[in-house]
Amino acid sequence: MRFGGVRLVAAVEAAKGFLVLAAGAGLFTLMHRDVEEIAEHIVRVFHLNPASRTPRIFLDLAEHATSTRLQLLALGAVAYATLHLVEAYGLWRERRWAEWLTIAAGGIYIPFELYELSKGVTWAKTGLLAVNLAIVAYLARVLWRTRRASAFKGS
Repeated sequence: MRFGGVRLVAAVEAAKGFLVLAAGAGLFTLMHRDVEEIAEHIVRVFHLNPASRTPRIFLDLAEHATSTRLQLLALGAVAYATLHLVEAYGLWRERRWAEWLTIAAGGIYIPFELYELSKGVTWAKTGLLAVNLAIVAYLARVLWRTRRASAFKGS
């Protein structure tokens, strides 16, 4: 029973890892290309207003993208994806260190997610915070219960 939930968390962490890995690979493919032109094409295809906030941020980032910056972002994405995949592997293999790592890694984001939520409530922000809180709380509960069970066996 305990590991069904932990394996679900492992699957979520693996999905996040592979998604970020795909994004990093996408950044690598943009190197040595006209990123600004590609960004403008994406804005046109999705019929976005280039003067509105989010498309403007996207276009400004594309305007200042260099191959070096893209490479650094892609390498950062690979490192971040590796963290999630290591968490997923450890959780799937029922390792306590992975439970601790996932709690620490997930807990780091909670203040930032709360700050973003304070700037404006959206379903996406609320959903991300809820999922992160659920994962951290669930794994903390699992660790607490296994610790209590170990202590009970030892006495």
